Amino acid sequence: MTHTLYLASSSRYRRELLDRLGCEYAAESPDIDESSRPGETPKDTALRLAEAKARAIWEKHPGSVVIGSDQVADLKGEKLGKPHTVENAVAQLMRMQGNEVVFYTALAVVDAEGKAESLLSATHVKLRALSEDTIRAYVEREMPLDCAGAAKIEKLGIALMESVSSDDPTSLIGLPLMKLTTLLARAGVEVLPGIR
Repeated sequence: MTHTLYLASSSRYRRELLDRLGCEYAAESPDIDESSRPGETPKDTALRLAEAKARAIWEKHPGSVVIGSDQVADLKGEKLGKPHTVENAVAQLMRMQGNEVVFYTALAVVDAEGKAESLLSATHVKLRALSEDTIRAYVEREMPLDCAGAAKIEKLGIALMESVSSDDPTSLIGLPLMKLTTLLARAGVEVLPGIR
């Protein structure tokens, strides 16, 4: 049985990634509060928001299959979200330089019956020790204001990184496609025959 597929996101990065699977889908931005809750760990924030995004769109389109995703960067327990401004981006990257940051990318798929399945992908990134001038030049050139932690691995941000370790190569960009393929199959959306 074929169900309508939705991506609960306005992120162009997530749309570009989902396009790789060749599925027909509609993207719709969920209108939810993305603030962290007091005492919530970065990974718990990411998991809660991924499911909340998917659930918000599913409630508008019951009977569909909805993908939700969220990413939170964790710098020694400090949550780093989207910087939104140049100064915030520079400040985030200054705190991150020379350190390891874990990017938690949560994924949730709500199936046609409304049952949600969620998982988490962790990407460990070691950033180079860089000067403020170098970081500011990167931010002004790349303008990574809509990315958690202000670093885009798919572009010039790769030069900021000393090493990257992940269980899914697309996770850091915002949508872990290997894991998503598994969850979609369980929800009845076939990307390729025989994948479960």
